[in-house]
Amino acid sequence: MDYTIESREGLKVTVSDLGAEMIGIRLEETEYLWQANPAYWNEHAPVLFPYVGRLTDGKYRIGNREYQMKIHGFASLSTFEAEKRSGSCIAFTLKDSPETMMMYPFRFLFRVIYTVEGHSLKIRYEVENPGQASAEDILGGSSIPQSSGTSEGMLYFGIGGHPGLNVPLEDGLSFDDYYLEFGDRCDSERIQFTPACFLAGRQDPFVLEDGRILRLRHSLFDEDAIVLQNMADSVSIRSDKGQRSVTVRYPGLPYLGIWHMPKTDAPYVAIEPWGSLPSRQDVVEDLRFKPDLIRLENGGRWNTEWSITVS
Repeated sequence: MDYTIESREGLKVTVSDLGAEMIGIRLEETEYLWQANPAYWNEHAPVLFPYVGRLTDGKYRIGNREYQMKIHGFASLSTFEAEKRSGSCIAFTLKDSPETMMMYPFRFLFRVIYTVEGHSLKIRYEVENPGQASAEDILGGSSIPQSSGTSEGMLYFGIGGHPGLNVPLEDGLSFDDYYLEFGDRCDSERIQFTPACFLAGRQDPFVLEDGRILRLRHSLFDEDAIVLQNMADSVSIRSDKGQRSVTVRYPGLPYLGIWHMPKTDAPYVAIEPWGSLPSRQDVVEDLRFKPDLIRLENGGRWNTEWSITVS
């Protein structure tokens, strides 16, 4: 089911309970969010949880037990419970279930809250660790063994956003007329990936024009995503030939992916604030020891907020 919230200034945001995924960000007659044309990419803005990116062989470990999970986790394929709080705010909640326990042996509560104000959309992620139990307890006595990770009571997770934003934003302009402008000068680093899109184990300086500008061209993404760290905490899509722009702010998330479907002329750019990173090449990661994952103790709560502002 789809839900629409709207600000007094006319910003309309539509979200599906499938994956708590945004499917529209519209101001007046302009649609800013990518509309999932399957010729390029059939998603709009998937929510990434409880993992970001690829797992080696689609697997990870907790102690001596292996689990399987798809790229970017299972949230995007899960139906969230929707609670419409007001005309300008809606919250979606996902909890552990027998199905999630098969892939991810942890109890959790994950909430995604969307709020529109003026020309801005705020996206808030909240994660709670309600206290860990064995997989048998959750599954009602099935034969899945308790992992050594759950006995600690710690919850390990990755999280991130993946919104595709239309480029160009105005008739008569082309993709190459646009650039990304970071909010501050920065000495960013590019996290290097292998050809198969796993961590390569190194970071290299990523030089921006005047310390802030990355001019768009389709060939930027021929080797898949550009993933940065130590970048400014906001970035805007702009063109000197047009009036419309989009600014994404992500002060609480340390990594930023920039992407469109490789080796295409896709008319969008995904601006992806991430809280964690994919797996290393040929390593089936033990989540307990993966340093970039977020760790949440028994009874703990974690949250972050990022935003999308349109011109």
